[in-house]
Amino acid sequence: METFIGSLGLVLFVFVFVIAKSVRIVNEYERGVVFRLGRVSSENVKGPGLRLLIPFIDRMIKIDLRTVTHDVPPQEVITKDNVTIKVNAVIYFNVMNPTDAVLKIANHYVATSLYAQTTLRNILGQHELDEILAERDKIGASLQTIIDEATDAWGIKVSAVEIKDIELPDNMRRAMARQAEAERERRAKIIAAEGELQASAKLQEAAEMLARTPSAMQLRYLQTLVEIGTQNSTTIVFPLPIDLLTALKTAVNAVRAG
Repeated sequence: METFIGSLGLVLFVFVFVIAKSVRIVNEYERGVVFRLGRVSSENVKGPGLRLLIPFIDRMIKIDLRTVTHDVPPQEVITKDNVTIKVNAVIYFNVMNPTDAVLKIANHYVATSLYAQTTLRNILGQHELDEILAERDKIGASLQTIIDEATDAWGIKVSAVEIKDIELPDNMRRAMARQAEAERERRAKIIAAEGELQASAKLQEAAEMLARTPSAMQLRYLQTLVEIGTQNSTTIVFPLPIDLLTALKTAVNAVRAG
Protein backbone atom coordinates (compact mmCIF):
# COMPACT_ATOMS: atom_id res chain seq x y z
CA MET A 1 0.00 0.00 0.00
CA GLU A 2 2.77 2.41 0.88
CA THR A 3 4.54 1.53 -2.35
CA PHE A 4 1.39 2.30 -4.32
CA ILE A 5 0.95 5.66 -2.60
CA GLY A 6 4.59 6.52 -3.25
CA SER A 7 4.27 5.61 -6.91
CA LEU A 8 1.06 7.62 -7.18
CA GLY A 9 2.78 10.62 -5.65
CA LEU A 10 5.69 10.31 -8.05
CA VAL A 11 3.34 10.08 -11.03
CA LEU A 12 1.43 13.11 -9.78
CA PHE A 13 4.67 15.06 -9.34
CA VAL A 14 5.81 14.17 -12.86
CA PHE A 15 2.41 15.15 -14.25
CA VAL A 16 2.47 18.56 -12.51
CA PHE A 17 6.05 19.12 -13.65
CA VAL A 18 5.15 18.31 -17.27
CA ILE A 19 2.13 20.63 -17.15
CA ALA A 20 4.27 23.41 -15.70
CA LYS A 21 6.79 22.97 -18.49
CA SER A 22 4.07 22.86 -21.15
CA VAL A 23 1.77 25.77 -20.26
CA ARG A 24 2.78 29.33 -21.22
CA ILE A 25 0.73 32.53 -21.12
CA VAL A 26 1.44 35.19 -23.75
CA ASN A 27 0.19 38.69 -22.98
CA GLU A 28 -1.70 40.83 -25.49
CA TYR A 29 1.33 43.06 -26.14
CA GLU A 30 3.70 40.10 -26.59
CA ARG A 31 4.48 37.47 -29.18
CA GLY A 32 6.11 34.13 -28.41
CA VAL A 33 8.83 32.79 -30.70
CA VAL A 34 8.94 29.01 -30.24
CA PHE A 35 12.10 26.98 -30.93
CA ARG A 36 11.23 23.38 -31.73
CA LEU A 37 14.36 21.28 -31.56
CA GLY A 38 16.33 24.46 -32.22
CA ARG A 39 14.39 25.45 -35.34
CA VAL A 40 11.97 28.34 -35.86
CA SER A 41 9.31 28.71 -38.54
CA SER A 42 6.60 31.30 -39.21
CA GLU A 43 4.03 28.93 -37.66
CA ASN A 44 6.02 28.91 -34.42
CA VAL A 45 5.22 32.57 -33.60
CA LYS A 46 2.46 32.42 -30.99
CA GLY A 47 -0.09 35.14 -30.36
CA PRO A 48 -1.61 36.18 -27.02
CA GLY A 49 -3.40 33.65 -24.84
CA LEU A 50 -2.74 30.27 -23.25
CA ARG A 51 -0.18 28.25 -25.19
CA LEU A 52 0.85 24.62 -24.80
CA LEU A 53 4.41 23.54 -25.57
CA ILE A 54 5.94 20.12 -25.96
CA PRO A 55 8.10 19.60 -22.85
CA PHE A 56 11.85 19.35 -23.41
CA ILE A 57 11.32 19.91 -27.16
CA ASP A 58 9.85 23.43 -27.41
CA ARG A 59 11.38 26.59 -25.97
CA MET A 60 9.59 29.96 -26.09
CA ILE A 61 11.09 33.46 -26.08
CA LYS A 62 8.64 36.29 -25.50
CA ILE A 63 9.10 39.55 -27.42
CA ASP A 64 7.50 42.82 -26.28
CA LEU A 65 5.82 44.68 -29.15
CA ARG A 66 5.18 47.92 -27.28
CA THR A 67 6.93 51.14 -28.28
CA VAL A 68 10.12 51.67 -26.29
CA THR A 69 11.16 55.18 -25.25
CA HIS A 70 14.94 55.06 -24.98
CA ASP A 71 17.01 57.95 -23.66
CA VAL A 72 20.24 58.16 -25.64
CA PRO A 73 23.11 59.07 -23.25
CA PRO A 74 24.78 62.48 -23.76
CA GLN A 75 27.25 62.39 -26.62
CA GLU A 76 30.20 64.74 -27.12
CA VAL A 77 30.03 66.05 -30.66
CA ILE A 78 32.42 68.30 -32.60
CA THR A 79 30.32 70.34 -35.01
CA LYS A 80 31.33 71.32 -38.53
CA ASP A 81 32.53 74.73 -37.25
CA ASN A 82 34.71 73.03 -34.56
CA VAL A 83 32.51 73.64 -31.52
CA THR A 84 32.40 70.90 -28.88
CA ILE A 85 28.90 70.29 -27.53
CA LYS A 86 27.06 67.60 -25.56
CA VAL A 87 23.82 66.33 -27.08
CA ASN A 88 21.33 63.78 -25.80
CA ALA A 89 18.27 62.53 -27.63
CA VAL A 90 15.21 60.31 -27.27
CA ILE A 91 14.49 57.44 -29.68
CA TYR A 92 11.12 55.71 -30.07
CA PHE A 93 11.09 52.21 -31.56
CA ASN A 94 9.21 48.92 -31.42
CA VAL A 95 9.52 45.35 -32.71
CA MET A 96 7.68 44.72 -35.98
CA ASN A 97 9.02 41.23 -36.73
CA PRO A 98 9.54 39.09 -33.59
CA THR A 99 11.36 36.33 -35.48
CA ASP A 100 14.01 38.71 -36.89
CA ALA A 101 14.39 40.41 -33.50
CA VAL A 102 15.31 37.03 -31.99
CA LEU A 103 17.32 35.42 -34.78
CA LYS A 104 19.21 38.31 -36.38
CA ILE A 105 20.36 40.29 -33.36
CA ALA A 106 21.49 39.20 -29.90
CA ASN A 107 19.92 42.12 -28.01
CA HIS A 108 17.88 44.50 -30.13
CA TYR A 109 17.53 47.07 -27.31
CA VAL A 110 21.27 47.48 -26.81
CA ALA A 111 22.02 47.29 -30.54
CA THR A 112 19.48 50.01 -31.40
CA SER A 113 20.79 52.26 -28.61
CA LEU A 114 24.43 51.90 -29.69
CA TYR A 115 23.62 52.50 -33.33
CA ALA A 116 21.60 55.60 -32.40
CA GLN A 117 24.56 56.98 -30.44
CA THR A 118 26.95 56.47 -33.33
CA THR A 119 24.56 57.96 -35.87
CA LEU A 120 23.88 60.94 -33.61
CA ARG A 121 27.59 61.80 -33.46
CA ASN A 122 28.13 61.31 -37.20
CA ILE A 123 25.13 63.35 -38.36
CA LEU A 124 25.59 66.26 -35.95
CA GLY A 125 29.26 66.45 -36.90
CA GLN A 126 28.18 67.37 -40.43
CA HIS A 127 26.24 70.48 -39.31
CA GLU A 128 27.28 73.82 -37.89
CA LEU A 129 26.18 74.89 -34.42
CA ASP A 130 23.61 77.40 -35.68
CA GLU A 131 22.00 74.73 -37.87
CA ILE A 132 21.78 72.29 -34.96
CA LEU A 133 20.14 74.88 -32.72
CA ALA A 134 17.68 76.11 -35.37
CA GLU A 135 16.78 72.88 -37.18
CA ARG A 136 16.30 70.25 -34.49
CA ASP A 137 13.18 68.79 -36.12
CA LYS A 138 14.86 68.46 -39.51
CA ILE A 139 17.94 66.78 -38.04
CA GLY A 140 15.74 64.49 -35.93
CA ALA A 141 13.85 63.36 -39.05
CA SER A 142 17.15 62.65 -40.79
CA LEU A 143 18.35 60.59 -37.83
CA GLN A 144 15.07 58.64 -37.77
CA THR A 145 15.38 57.74 -41.45
CA ILE A 146 18.98 56.55 -41.17
CA ILE A 147 18.47 54.50 -38.00
CA ASP A 148 15.23 52.99 -39.28
CA GLU A 149 16.88 51.79 -42.48
CA ALA A 150 19.70 50.13 -40.53
CA THR A 151 17.47 48.44 -37.94
CA ASP A 152 14.88 47.24 -40.45
CA ALA A 153 16.88 44.03 -40.95
CA TRP A 154 16.50 43.33 -37.21
CA GLY A 155 12.70 43.64 -37.36
CA ILE A 156 12.82 47.02 -35.56
CA LYS A 157 10.75 50.06 -36.56
CA VAL A 158 12.12 53.43 -35.43
CA SER A 159 9.18 55.83 -35.33
CA ALA A 160 10.87 59.04 -34.14
CA VAL A 161 14.14 60.56 -32.93
CA GLU A 162 14.08 63.83 -31.02
CA ILE A 163 17.05 65.91 -29.89
CA LYS A 164 16.24 66.64 -26.26
CA ASP A 165 19.04 68.85 -24.96
CA ILE A 166 22.14 70.62 -26.27
CA GLU A 167 24.76 71.60 -23.70
CA LEU A 168 27.08 74.42 -24.80
CA PRO A 169 30.41 75.46 -23.26
CA ASP A 170 30.28 78.52 -20.97
CA ASN A 171 32.43 80.66 -23.27
CA MET A 172 30.15 79.83 -26.20
CA ARG A 173 27.09 80.83 -24.17
CA ARG A 174 28.66 84.18 -23.33
CA ALA A 175 29.62 84.75 -26.96
CA MET A 176 26.08 83.96 -28.12
CA ALA A 177 24.66 86.32 -25.48
CA ARG A 178 26.91 89.14 -26.72
CA GLN A 179 25.91 88.38 -30.30
CA ALA A 180 22.23 88.51 -29.43
CA GLU A 181 22.70 91.80 -27.56
CA ALA A 182 24.58 93.33 -30.50
CA GLU A 183 21.84 92.16 -32.86
CA ARG A 184 19.17 93.84 -30.71
CA GLU A 185 21.16 97.09 -30.61
CA ARG A 186 21.58 96.98 -34.39
CA ARG A 187 17.85 96.58 -34.93
CA ALA A 188 17.11 99.37 -32.43
CA LYS A 189 19.43 101.77 -34.29
CA ILE A 190 17.90 100.84 -37.64
CA ILE A 191 14.40 101.45 -36.31
CA ALA A 192 15.46 104.83 -34.85
CA ALA A 193 17.11 105.86 -38.14
CA GLU A 194 14.00 104.87 -40.10
CA GLY A 195 11.91 106.95 -37.71
CA GLU A 196 14.18 109.97 -38.25
CA LEU A 197 13.95 109.52 -42.00
CA GLN A 198 10.16 109.39 -41.94
CA ALA A 199 9.99 112.39 -39.58
CA SER A 200 12.29 114.46 -41.82
CA ALA A 201 10.11 113.67 -44.83
CA LYS A 202 7.02 114.85 -42.98
CA LEU A 203 8.82 118.01 -41.80
CA GLN A 204 9.82 118.74 -45.37
CA GLU A 205 6.22 118.44 -46.51
CA ALA A 206 5.08 120.73 -43.68
CA ALA A 207 7.74 123.33 -44.52
CA GLU A 208 6.70 123.33 -48.18
CA MET A 209 3.05 123.82 -47.25
CA LEU A 210 3.88 126.69 -44.86
CA ALA A 211 6.10 128.33 -47.51
CA ARG A 212 3.23 128.37 -50.01
CA THR A 213 0.93 130.14 -47.52
CA PRO A 214 2.62 132.93 -45.46
CA SER A 215 -0.47 133.39 -43.27
CA ALA A 216 -0.13 129.76 -42.16
CA MET A 217 3.27 130.64 -40.73
CA GLN A 218 1.74 133.44 -38.67
CA LEU A 219 -0.93 131.08 -37.39
CA ARG A 220 1.80 128.67 -36.45
CA TYR A 221 3.55 131.45 -34.50
CA LEU A 222 0.37 132.18 -32.60
CA GLN A 223 -0.22 128.50 -31.90
CA THR A 224 3.30 128.23 -30.47
CA LEU A 225 2.64 131.23 -28.16
CA VAL A 226 -0.59 129.61 -26.97
CA GLU A 227 1.25 126.39 -26.14
CA ILE A 228 3.95 128.30 -24.25
CA GLY A 229 1.35 130.34 -22.35
CA THR A 230 -0.28 127.26 -20.89
CA GLN A 231 2.97 126.30 -19.14
CA ASN A 232 4.28 127.74 -15.86
CA SER A 233 7.06 129.67 -17.52
CA THR A 234 8.05 133.36 -17.62
CA THR A 235 10.10 133.06 -20.79
CA ILE A 236 8.37 133.85 -24.07
CA VAL A 237 10.14 133.27 -27.33
CA PHE A 238 9.15 135.30 -30.39
CA PRO A 239 10.31 133.57 -33.53
CA LEU A 240 11.51 135.94 -36.25
CA PRO A 241 11.40 135.10 -39.93
CA ILE A 242 14.80 134.66 -41.54
CA ASP A 243 13.69 136.90 -44.42
CA LEU A 244 13.32 139.83 -42.00
CA LEU A 245 16.90 139.47 -40.75
CA THR A 246 18.15 139.22 -44.32
CA ALA A 247 16.39 142.46 -45.26
CA LEU A 248 17.89 144.28 -42.23
CA LYS A 249 21.35 143.05 -43.12
CA THR A 250 20.94 144.27 -46.71
CA ALA A 251 19.85 147.71 -45.49
CA VAL A 252 22.82 148.03 -43.11
CA ASN A 253 25.24 147.07 -45.87
CA ALA A 254 23.67 149.68 -48.18
CA VAL A 255 24.04 152.42 -45.54
CA ARG A 256 27.69 151.55 -44.99
CA ALA A 257 28.38 151.54 -48.70
CA GLY A 258 26.72 154.95 -49.19
